[in-house]
Amino acid sequence: MSQFDYIKDPAEIYRRSFAIIADEVDFSALPAAMHGVARRLVHTGGMVDVLDDLVFSNSAAEIGAQALANNAPIICDVTMVEAGITKRLLPKANKTLCALDDTRTNIIAARDLTTRSAAAMDVLADQFEGAIIAIGNAPTALFRVLELVAAGAPAPALVLGFPVGFVGAAESKQALAENTLNLPFIALTGRRGGSAYAAATVNALALGEATHG
Repeated sequence: MSQFDYIKDPAEIYRRSFAIIADEVDFSALPAAMHGVARRLVHTGGMVDVLDDLVFSNSAAEIGAQALANNAPIICDVTMVEAGITKRLLPKANKTLCALDDTRTNIIAARDLTTRSAAAMDVLADQFEGAIIAIGNAPTALFRVLELVAAGAPAPALVLGFPVGFVGAAESKQALAENTLNLPFIALTGRRGGSAYAAATVNALALGEATHG
């Protein structure tokens, strides 16, 4: 017999979690297409006020959901983002790509005196076209995506900007939100973020919650 009285059934935990979110969070200020993403972000971090930091471009959620339906690959800055994506939800068994451990990444990082996460974006730049780029850890990777597209790399369908930390995180996400490259985006402003948020957003788009509210 357990010492503690707690819910063990995964389905019931899931159901109650989203019921509590529905009771505590007013999503009416957001476009209906963003409700599913917003619910996932609140659920992921257990923080209602995360929505105060949520920014997005017009039709970003619809664009992301359609990209997945069109078999877009998902490019991740770190393996934690890739691991957090629920593969069975992806509508076309979409590829998830992370070049963090690619041998070319180490070479580029050493050459350019940059992080491996940023160098990994160089390795995958030829696969940007129509992709969803999910940045959940490294501000340098997000900056590099913007630099690569500005320099002529193919444009992704959607950029998810969730890098976290004290150095460059807020600045990289501000650069994404203010981008003049016509890149659709979903991001959290400020220092907050993380791989779980990036993966949760992909999962929301994959579930079709973006288009069904």
